[in-house]
Amino acid sequence: MVGLTSLRLQNFKSWRDTGDVRLAPITALFGTNSSGKTSLLQSLLLLRQTSESPDRNRVFDLGGGPGSLIDLGTVVDVIYGHDTASTLGVSLSWDDDEPFVIQDALAQARKLKSIISESASLTVSTELGISKIGFDVLKTEFGVGDTTFAMTRQDGKRVEYELTSNNFEFVRNPGRPWGLPRPARFYGFPDQVRLYYQNASFLSDLELRFEQRLSRIRYLGPLRNDPQRQYIFAGGTPGDVGQRGELAIDALVASDRAGTRVTRGRDARGHKLPAMSVQLLVASWLKELELIHSFGVRPLDDRSTVYVVEVQRSANSPAVLLTDVGFGISQVLPVLVLLAYANEGDTILLEQPEIHLHPAVQSGLADILIEAALARKVQVIVESHSEHLLARLQRRMAEHELARGLKLTPDDVAVYFVDYVGAESRLHELRMDLFGNIENWPKDFFGDRGAEILASLEARAKRTA
Repeated sequence: MVGLTSLRLQNFKSWRDTGDVRLAPITALFGTNSSGKTSLLQSLLLLRQTSESPDRNRVFDLGGGPGSLIDLGTVVDVIYGHDTASTLGVSLSWDDDEPFVIQDALAQARKLKSIISESASLTVSTELGISKIGFDVLKTEFGVGDTTFAMTRQDGKRVEYELTSNNFEFVRNPGRPWGLPRPARFYGFPDQVRLYYQNASFLSDLELRFEQRLSRIRYLGPLRNDPQRQYIFAGGTPGDVGQRGELAIDALVASDRAGTRVTRGRDARGHKLPAMSVQLLVASWLKELELIHSFGVRPLDDRSTVYVVEVQRSANSPAVLLTDVGFGISQVLPVLVLLAYANEGDTILLEQPEIHLHPAVQSGLADILIEAALARKVQVIVESHSEHLLARLQRRMAEHELARGLKLTPDDVAVYFVDYVGAESRLHELRMDLFGNIENWPKDFFGDRGAEILASLEARAKRTA
């Protein structure tokens, strides 16, 4: 699978230590309110936000300014228990599209064997301390397969860092062996690395791979914008649909103008299905969810800058604007657009995609998440409260052979229950077998349904006695 494969947080917000969290093509987070589910998503947004920050001296960009993905407040707000004596740790692993090849430039120049390591499995981990001015990088390490490259802070009169590897020998240029300055952000090798060492130029490419992976994280929050009677398209190609879905229609218009085509996988005989437009795929999903009969985005002016979204509720009903149908359609629309618009290998973070949807539609939404992950190869990490969504995932696991040549296996799904015990969040991976059975249901996972039924029976008995 191309995408994120593992995440670990230490002393981050309500998490003392998550342990290694397996991230699958579909990862679902369930749990009580304020249990820490959203913090897991926020950690990924924090990494992306920092990598895109123009300030290379800021270890973590906690946000708060215009255009921020998230606003995490201050250093004290981020550290577990507000304990500034603690160290904060983050580790992220992913499988890339292409293997990263490490070559020793000196050996290559001598026409000797130069490939030191080659792997598509990459990892970045960092350990941060806290000072009066904010975060300090204690150690940052990149992993390429089994080969690691680390910058570690050294004790002394000046803040200096040492560059090391477990499987590679860095060769210094002649001259005084100066120590290295602080990393850029929390992960970047400073420019002096390339100046001090003769064979360290590949580290820039390694940083770039990490930044490219973070740039492929897309996020849609739980609060989506209300529908509008008209939409203004100013041009351009949005990277996603915006945090509140405000760019969903722009994405549809831009993809149509670019002639973008997507596929739904293969038919029952294994033949690849014809590609379709993003808008047509979204319309197909809306129809399969039984929310509408037809859907379309239509320009109003000759310059194609003003658009309306029209839907037809049934085959015999007239087309009306999106504002004139049930609110749930406008709320799920950005979810569907993002799943159809994202590129293969992207990672989509969804908070409560089921909000304002009927239980039957919530179940159908699970099928769309499966299709996006398996047919479109888009990784989905969803935070949800929907037992109907989970039940559909279990059913599809039991069925195994799905429509359009898709097969769902336990490796394709990671389901977690998050609760808050004492003063920290706890993560429990739910073990799902080949038949969709969950072998370790947590207590009161979706409330105590049995207690509710028993209380109702007792109340009925008292009233009829």
